[in-house]
Amino acid sequence: MSNWPLLSIVTFLPLLGALFVLSIRGEAKVVARNARNVALLTTCATFVLSLLAWVQFDPSSSGFQLVDQGRWLPGMSITYKVGVDGISLFFVLLSTFLTPICILSAWEAIQTRVKEYMIAFLILETMMVGMFVALDLVLFYVFFEGVLIPMFVIIGVWGGPRRVYAAFKFFLYTLLGSVLMLLAILAMYYQAQTTDIPTLLAHTFPPGVQNWLWLAFFASFAVKVPMWPVHTWLPDAHVEAPTAGSVILAGVLLKMGGYGFLRFSVPMLPVASHDFAPLVFTLSVVAVIYTSLVALVQEDMKKLIAYSSVAHMGFVTMGIFAVTTQGVEGAIFQMLSHGVVSGALFLCVGVVYDRMHSREIARYGGLVNRMPVYATVFMLFTLASVGLPGTSGFVGEFLALTGTFRVNSWVALFASTGLILGAAYMLYLYRRVIFGKLTREDLKTILDLSPREIAMFAPMILVVVWMGIYPSSFLNPMHASVAKLIDNYKVALTVAGHASVALR
Repeated sequence: MSNWPLLSIVTFLPLLGALFVLSIRGEAKVVARNARNVALLTTCATFVLSLLAWVQFDPSSSGFQLVDQGRWLPGMSITYKVGVDGISLFFVLLSTFLTPICILSAWEAIQTRVKEYMIAFLILETMMVGMFVALDLVLFYVFFEGVLIPMFVIIGVWGGPRRVYAAFKFFLYTLLGSVLMLLAILAMYYQAQTTDIPTLLAHTFPPGVQNWLWLAFFASFAVKVPMWPVHTWLPDAHVEAPTAGSVILAGVLLKMGGYGFLRFSVPMLPVASHDFAPLVFTLSVVAVIYTSLVALVQEDMKKLIAYSSVAHMGFVTMGIFAVTTQGVEGAIFQMLSHGVVSGALFLCVGVVYDRMHSREIARYGGLVNRMPVYATVFMLFTLASVGLPGTSGFVGEFLALTGTFRVNSWVALFASTGLILGAAYMLYLYRRVIFGKLTREDLKTILDLSPREIAMFAPMILVVVWMGIYPSSFLNPMHASVAKLIDNYKVALTVAGHASVALR
């Protein structure tokens, strides 16, 4: 299979599945059943193929691998070009891993317009994977913006009572920043006469130009992360989105901003990234502390987890702009861990919501008496979110804080308070929902996890424990690419007169 265009197949196989689902005809029940089956089989096959990409990946190489390219807009030197390095590989795996779990979670929860729902999710997977493998700026932008459309539809059609408001708020926030990014892409093309990402990584932009380009990219990526204060779209989108939509939002879409910083802002605009790092550190610390305090007073389970996501992503942006080996690798690891853990927590909320149709924390209590398996699963992901050693959550946060401490000890000190607050709001949530006396009559007949739900959680538990116990299996493939990014960053800053950076 070494001669196959593997990444192109992984990218467009879900789109092919969507076309197949579109062609399904018959009675409503038959169409719904076939649509679910086709979507699940397609996403599972896509995940298996993405694992083959991991198998073929050479961890000792820092360059882009499995590259596939072809003519697209030859008059403007814009090509279709895809590939992965140690930074993007695991984001592709994260996208293909979570999508079949989302399809499985919606098996019974989505009963209306099932065919259209499955088509939207398959298109969404193509856009997500395409964004992480794109090696051309214009191609990246097409996939980056393409993600908005199916997610807008998923929230707006299958969401809660205020779904239209949440969908439009999500769309407008993200689109506004992306318009500025498009202007930055045009400016880069004007400067370098190419949109090829590997070529642009070797191009040196003038320091004055870098500042404006950095701010334009920042406007787009900060919304996606999301950073404080442009995070307000996230709680509304999470609360109104269906469970699977929340999983993808937290698991993959929030990582688009962090990936953008790693792929464009830091390596292409190193001088500006260095100069604006204090701004990012300040916003990150505010996000960690402020949104943790907001999470403490939430009465809606989804809102609490949504605000916790903003706090966790604060560690990510902090680690990225520390630009140390531990900081960057910790940020990538934390994004992967958060993608699985937060997705699992939203699924845990979805389990009880499907049974009781309520997300209010006060509505529950004493579930351990009726749902011991659910209580165990929920406990594992709660502890992973808190950052318990032996789980994936510990490794990412520890590395990000260690890398940041080497650059600015005060930033690391203030951000570490988020660990204490995180334990407070997550354990508070778990205690109120799971422990206590089972007093409500309707909760006395609630059922534990079904075989389908156990199958949904089992691979996520495996990944969380695997990442926590054997993190080097994930850190080693990204090490060469991260080392190259940091070395190029130091060289660029030394040339620009920031010689102190070379001492890190």
